[in-house]
This record gives sequence, C-alpha cells and structure tokens, in this order.
Amino acid sequence: MIATVLLVAVTMALSLAHALELPGKLRLKEATYRSVQAIYYPGFTIGGFAEIGGIIALAIMLYLTPYPSARFWWTLAALAFLLAEHATYWLITHPVNNFWVQDVAMPQSAATFFSMFSRKQTGDWRDLHNIWEASHVARAGLAMLSLVSIAVAATFFAE
Repeated sequence: MIATVLLVAVTMALSLAHALELPGKLRLKEATYRSVQAIYYPGFTIGGFAEIGGIIALAIMLYLTPYPSARFWWTLAALAFLLAEHATYWLITHPVNNFWVQDVAMPQSAATFFSMFSRKQTGDWRDLHNIWEASHVARAGLAMLSLVSIAVAATFFAE
C-alpha cells in the first residue's frame, strides 16, 4: 500500500508541477515559451515511469482487495482516475509534446517514444500552448483525485 501511494503521489506531483507553472508561463513570449518547453525532457519522461508503476500497483491492490468493501471501491476509484489521467496524456498531451521536442537532440529510443501516436501538429503556437497547458491542469486534477482515493482506501487497510 505504501509503495502504491508513493507511486501515485509522484505521478500527481509531476502533473501538479506543470499545472502550477501555468500562471508564469502565460506571461512568456513565443520564443521563450518554446525554449522552456524543451527543458522537460528527459526529467519528466523518466518520472513518467511512476505513472505506469502506479497503474500496475493499483491494479494489483485492487486484485488483492476483498470485494465488496469500502477499500475495494476507493481503490477502484483511484485506478479509474489514474487511468483517465494517463489516457489524457496519450490523447491530448503527447501529440503536442512531439511538437515541442521536435528540435531537441535525443537518443533514438526517446525519438521513437515521442513519435508514437503523434500526428503532425500545425497551427498557431498559442493553440498548442493552450492544449498542452489545459491537459496538464486536467491531469493534475485527475491525479489528485487518484491520490485522495488511494489515501482513503489506505485508511481502510487495517480492516
């Protein structure tokens, strides 16, 4: 349970960090914003492994939790919120990430990762900026709900 809470907390922390940057990033001009976007690789990419770990740990916790119990339903909620947070990444954030890192030198494995499920992004940089930033606010909210849910489930752990 402790490892599961920790993995969900790391996932929440990373998405919350992006969301908390929003007020400052809204003041940036295009050239500065583009420069800033490139700094997230590889740190946040490496941290993304906690997201996968959290999903796996929550699935294991759910499997091991007696049905029907309050702990089961709270763990299920935590898993559903984290899956929604992860889906938001792949459906909304990731395609735009490919645009921001297109000029960043990276190993082939990283280039392959960023090219997965991506589509050519065109349009005004502000549109991509708004999509990227809004997706991180949504991800932070979903990850926070997941963390709260698994924390509540942990209170039932002694049952």
